[in-house]
Amino acid sequence: MAGRGGLLMLENFIGGKFLPCSSYLDSYDPSTGEVYCHVPNSGKEEVEAAVEAARAAFPGWSSRPQERSQVLQRLADLLEQSLEELAQAESKDQGKTITLARTMDIPRAVHNFRFFASSILHHTSECTQMDHLGCLHYTVRAPVGIAALISPWNLPLYLLTWKIAPAIAAGNTVIAKPSELTSVTAWMMCRLLEKAGVPPGVVNIVFGTGPRVGEALVSHPEVPLISFTGSQPTAERITQLSAPYCKKLSLELGGKNPAIIFEDANLAECIPTTVRSSFANQGEICLCTSRIFVQRNIYSEFLKRFVEAARMWKVGIPSDPSADMGALISKAHLEKVRSYIKKARMEGAQILCGEGVDKLNLPPRNQAGYFMLPTVITDVKDESCCMKEEIFGPVTCVVPFDSEEEVIQRANNVKYGLAATVWSGNVGRVHRVAKKLQSGLVWTNCWLIRELNLPFGGMKSSGVGREGAKDSYEFFTEVKTITVKH
Repeated sequence: MAGRGGLLMLENFIGGKFLPCSSYLDSYDPSTGEVYCHVPNSGKEEVEAAVEAARAAFPGWSSRPQERSQVLQRLADLLEQSLEELAQAESKDQGKTITLARTMDIPRAVHNFRFFASSILHHTSECTQMDHLGCLHYTVRAPVGIAALISPWNLPLYLLTWKIAPAIAAGNTVIAKPSELTSVTAWMMCRLLEKAGVPPGVVNIVFGTGPRVGEALVSHPEVPLISFTGSQPTAERITQLSAPYCKKLSLELGGKNPAIIFEDANLAECIPTTVRSSFANQGEICLCTSRIFVQRNIYSEFLKRFVEAARMWKVGIPSDPSADMGALISKAHLEKVRSYIKKARMEGAQILCGEGVDKLNLPPRNQAGYFMLPTVITDVKDESCCMKEEIFGPVTCVVPFDSEEEVIQRANNVKYGLAATVWSGNVGRVHRVAKKLQSGLVWTNCWLIRELNLPFGGMKSSGVGREGAKDSYEFFTEVKTITVKH
């Protein structure tokens, strides 16, 4: 709906209805720095209403798995029919390129619903017998109840549907809180729920900030499960607030992901893929590469070719189909990312391209937008904050290494353990290194190839829990053992 000054004004979606809020937040277009949307600044009252709606919808929704599958398939079809409209909105709202929104974000949202609509029909249970006692044991699984789903701003609809799809497929009702920075496509999806046949109260979306909506949601005694993707400090707060209620938690947090490039790597494939893994979506993907370890005897050649390829990446307005990178999410985040470049200079590192070295070329209207060039840092120590902390922007560090044992130790020498890539033509080495890396995911000679049947998640400070066909089903359900003496 139109709001103040003709700008888009979103509404909460509770119990199958769009409901206005008493106060609103400004949402900015990252490419211009201008307000273009108003987002509800919800609080406890809206969360309580969503809990009531979700609680009322749970008995009916949880008892009809075949119907749930059909509803999810219809919702996937409707999202696919709206792909271009959603992609345009996602690009404008988040700052990502229209090409990425068209080819990754919205197609993956469609796939999330289709995948879990199918997989929910194919789970099996355990059964065992104790003949000497005349007993049969078997397990059944039931949905947990109301699921709180808190999603981030970097892949807004993609990651929101990655949570909603398995949660409602398993029979739960949900209350979702998208990031207040990127709420538009979640609001647009709400318009499709009734058309798809999702009963009122099954999916409720409450917009607003973490301190107001998020805290009310995770501390609510009638919300037994929380799925969160975001920062480690927020996850710590969620853990504290939910601890008195023994809630089920899935926490997908940050990464400081290494790429290990051995001397026998195919550089013709490795370099363009590593440029993409470093700078895709402005580096605002938890799986992006931010530490690149290159074996010393190919280090100079790799660095030269990598910097050349990084400079070829076009930073442009998000609606430009030829742009490789758009704008970062906010002015505050842009300044945070830039601060790491300043720290690197103070530590004596070299900035080979990007921020402070090359010049951005943008139209006059976009001069105040949150743009930044792909930036490559070298001559940086492993203990530097640039090698230890998650920057979450288009910044990567490239350093040399000598031996396999050395690089494994250095790659593991951070608090995170989400993802890693290994580049080598030696099959034995690939398997050895992959097993020793402290990462939940390891790609070899590729990046970001996902199979939803397999577990997704990280080690150490990168989170708690796994998601995927089997893992999500187990998380969003409770298992019960039944024993029958015959």
